[in-house]
Amino acid sequence: MSLNILDLIRGQLGPALVTQAATQLGESESGISKAISGLLPAVVGGFANHSNNPTVLDSITGSANSGLLGNLLGGSANNTYISNVLSSIFGDKVSGIISAVSSYAGIGTGSTSTLLNMVTGATLGSVGKYAADNNLDRSAVSGLLSDQKGIISTLLPAGLSMASLGIGDWFGNSTSERVSTTAPADPKVEVTRAGATHVNVDRDEVKTEGSSIWKWLLPLLLLLLVGWFLMKQCNDKETVTTTENDSTVIVEDSANVIADTSMTTDNRGEMTAIDLNGTPLQGYANGMESRMIEFLRSGGYTNAANDEALKNTWYDFDNVNFQMASATALEPGSEGQIQNLAEILKAYPDAKIKIGGYTDKTGDAATNKKLSQDRADFIKSELTRMGVGAQVTDAEGYGSEQAKVDASASDAERATDRKMSVRFTK
Repeated sequence: MSLNILDLIRGQLGPALVTQAATQLGESESGISKAISGLLPAVVGGFANHSNNPTVLDSITGSANSGLLGNLLGGSANNTYISNVLSSIFGDKVSGIISAVSSYAGIGTGSTSTLLNMVTGATLGSVGKYAADNNLDRSAVSGLLSDQKGIISTLLPAGLSMASLGIGDWFGNSTSERVSTTAPADPKVEVTRAGATHVNVDRDEVKTEGSSIWKWLLPLLLLLLVGWFLMKQCNDKETVTTTENDSTVIVEDSANVIADTSMTTDNRGEMTAIDLNGTPLQGYANGMESRMIEFLRSGGYTNAANDEALKNTWYDFDNVNFQMASATALEPGSEGQIQNLAEILKAYPDAKIKIGGYTDKTGDAATNKKLSQDRADFIKSELTRMGVGAQVTDAEGYGSEQAKVDASASDAERATDRKMSVRFTK
C-alpha cells in the first residue's frame, strides 16, 4: 500500500498546537480540531489533484529548509510558499472551502483562513522533509502526491464532502454522485383471489441508473473491502497501544525492537499558559517550561558559581516523544515543547544548556546508547535550526547507564527510565 502522507502531517498538528491556535484565535479547542480534520484532507486532495503542477512541486522541494515546521501558526501567514500553493491548487475555491469548514466546525472564517494556511504549511513542510530525507526527486514526489487521490474522499469527517467543499469534480464524480438520488416508485403489490401476493416491478425501474440494488450493493462491497483491509493489517503486525494523558506509545510485536525513549508522565495536569516575561507559552503548570523559567527568574542560574553547581538538576521533557526506534521522527505535538525551550533561551541569552537522552534496561545496551545519543543530537539540531544553537553546549546519550528499573518490570514501570532531559550548564 502507498504511503498515506496524512500520517506524516498529523504529527505536526498535535494537541499542543491545537491549544496554541485556540488561545491565539479565541476559539474552542474542539472547534479548532474539527476545522483541522476537514481542512487536512482537502489540502492533501489539492496537492494530489495538482501532483504535476510545477509550482506545487517547487514549493515542496523548497520548503525542506524553510523552517515552516518550527513555527506553523506564526510562520504560515504571508508566506510565499503557502500563498503560491493555495492559489495553484484552489484558485477561486478558497472562499467556499473556508465558508464550508467554518460552518462545519462552528468557528469564524478568519480563524479558518489562518488554519488553512497552517495546515498547508504543515503539508508543505512534512512532504518536503520526507522527500529530502528519502532523496526523492520531483518525479517521485509527483507520484507520491498522485497516490493520495484514491483515499482523500474517504478521510473527510462526517458532515463534509468533496461536493460541499466545492471540489467534487477534482477526481471525477464519485459513485454516490453518479447514482440518482430520486427514490424509485413504490413497488406495486397485487393480491390474487386465492390470497397470494406478488410484487409487480416496472421494467423501467430495473433499468434506471439509480436502481435500488446499487444503493445497498455498493455500500456492502465497500464494507467488505474495509473488513478485508483491517484483517490484513492485523495479520501483518500486532500492536499494543497504551494511552496516557493524550500521549500514545506504540509497542511493536517484535523481538528486535530497540528500547524506546519516548516518555509518558503521570499527573501532568492540564495544559495552560506559562508566562515568559509577558509572552505566553503553552505547557503544563508544573512542567519543564514552568520550572526552568522559575529557576532563571530566581537568579539561580546567574548566581551559580560553576557547572558543578548545576549538573545535578535535570528538567525532563514532558511533551517530547519520539516514534518507536526513531531518532528523527517525533510523536504529534512534540515540536511545540522544543519551540518553547528555544523561546526560553532567547529570553535569557546568557543561559546555556545541555541535552541528555536516556533509555530503560531492555534491549542491547550499545544500541540503546546510540539511539539516545542520536535523539539528543536531534533536539540540539532542532534548537540550532530555531536560532539558539550557540546556547546548547552539549548533547549526550546515556542509554541505560542510569536506568533504575529492572528490565523484567512492566512497561509502565520502566517508562520512568525512558526520557529526554535538559539541564543548565556554565
